Amino acid sequence: NSNGNTFDFQGRQISCEHETRRVVRYEHDGSVTVLAESFQGKPFNAPNDAVVHPDGGIWFTDPGYGGLMNYEGRRADTGSVEPYQKEAVYRLDGKSGLIEKVTDEIFKTNGLCFSPDSKQLYVADTGSSHYAQAPTNIKTWDLVDDRKLVRGRAFASMKLDGVEKVGLADGIRADRDGNIWAIAGLVGPGYDGVHIFAPDGNRIGQILLPEICSNVCFGGKKRNRLFMTASQSLYAVY
Repeated sequence: NSNGNTFDFQGRQISCEHETRRVVRYEHDGSVTVLAESFQGKPFNAPNDAVVHPDGGIWFTDPGYGGLMNYEGRRADTGSVEPYQKEAVYRLDGKSGLIEKVTDEIFKTNGLCFSPDSKQLYVADTGSSHYAQAPTNIKTWDLVDDRKLVRGRAFASMKLDGVEKVGLADGIRADRDGNIWAIAGLVGPGYDGVHIFAPDGNRIGQILLPEICSNVCFGGKKRNRLFMTASQSLYAVY
């Protein structure tokens, strides 16, 4: 039940596993290295998405969706929307392997990405799925010394003018111009797909899909092809 996947700067795949509540790395020889499976003596809720910083640090989110039902992983029978840990963003040091919580100032941390210069971190908040008071937005922080988050603030709202229901963002990616490409779903036609936000947070475009989209990434020889994972399909557009 892997969810978010990415690659480090050595070309090794990093995966967030819901079933085992851990973050792993697939080595070039096919073997698997467990990078993170607990914090302060307690298991993670279910790591969800990951991104690698140029300094080698691996940042990942732990909202707990993989522990809420067996369909998504392995249910955690705690009777709470916080199975084991407060939902948070973690940083795993690429050299020492030390894991630190960098922020829990968000209801349910989901997709995340860095700005092109790696000086800002963006995180999608999907907490409204379980917390009535949670905002439906993408949040951003500034990075200090490549590891500390400061000045957390709302970046973009997932509310779309003219659409009564508000959807949620999940996987997000930044392009080289600093635009944020965020999946948007759980509303229906005219909303579900990918929403594109300029660096100032204004929505500048949409890619509409007939299914709920969950994640995006750039690929192809020129990195100019957007791949979108949806309910039962993989979509792509140049």
